Amino acid sequence: MAGSPLTFAIALITSWAITLPVRRFAVRVGMMDRPGPRKIHLQPIPLLGGIAIYAAILVAFFISYRGQAFHQVFAILAGATFLLLVGTLDDRGLLHHQLKLFAAMPLAGLIVLASGIRAQVFSMILDGRLGSLADSAVTVLWITGITAAFSILDYMDGLCAGIAAIAALFLGILAALNSQETLPVTLAAAIFGAALGFLKWNFTPAKIFMGDGGAMLLGFLIATLALMVRVTANSPDAACLAPVLVLGVPIFDAGLVSFSRLRRGLLPFTSPGKDHTGHRLANSGLGLRTSVLTMYAMGIGCGLLAILCTRLGSRWLSIFVATILLAFAVAVALLESLPFERQESASN
Repeated sequence: MAGSPLTFAIALITSWAITLPVRRFAVRVGMMDRPGPRKIHLQPIPLLGGIAIYAAILVAFFISYRGQAFHQVFAILAGATFLLLVGTLDDRGLLHHQLKLFAAMPLAGLIVLASGIRAQVFSMILDGRLGSLADSAVTVLWITGITAAFSILDYMDGLCAGIAAIAALFLGILAALNSQETLPVTLAAAIFGAALGFLKWNFTPAKIFMGDGGAMLLGFLIATLALMVRVTANSPDAACLAPVLVLGVPIFDAGLVSFSRLRRGLLPFTSPGKDHTGHRLANSGLGLRTSVLTMYAMGIGCGLLAILCTRLGSRWLSIFVATILLAFAVAVALLESLPFERQESASN
């Protein structure tokens, strides 16, 4: 844990310093996100920002990491590299979009699972092989779902990078509060620093986008980090709930668009449009910048609730969970009533 400030500083400075050279390279090779009916920006914006984030995390990790579990480090980096490449090919228009969700993301989850990183949900209540198989399935589904949620969260300047930074910060705090081994804290510090360094150039008005490669990279790393955080809580259920709460914003946003699109007869992850949380907030009069800042505040609130839930006993935790679920449902209903641009078909 002592090395986490160094990891953060290296990732922050590296990401900040190399993002503009990456931007120039993206312009040179024609990797541009051009305006369109589903886009907010009015001018072409360079992509490939995910490469800067990836390089910053890599540099920070190898300079500052002094722990063990190198097989897990290798698996994390292998999965991250794979998804960055897949996302970059998708940004270039060389892959069908469904390959990401139904092949690439689950495969990255299997890579992590093979290293021994896995969820511990059913193994606490089921004995033997059945519990292990159930947790293996949860691991792959969790990594796939959170990676996909971050992939679709990258729709406003600075939103995905900022939410990833906030999530990494609170997951790192949870790991540190529970005196966890070096790997989760180091990974959290690296993600936090790299995302913040990139945010300098990505916050509105953005000079570069991270692209789907960067969004998938951050989603995968955050999902894996959440699996590694082991929380000691007053209630066993809170140990599983805390990492989920930290990721409340991407989970809520994915839940909102899934509910809304299914209600309109659309397929959630294959019908992109301007119907996300941020779009609805902006259309209600907040504007783009204030909408993103509002979602940052939501992310910080979710992180604080995650820490709070670890202090609650079983009785109060039940009330806490019921309140969270009620607030989730009310928020979905309210946001569904706000104006947004409706998709006309389920085609991509």
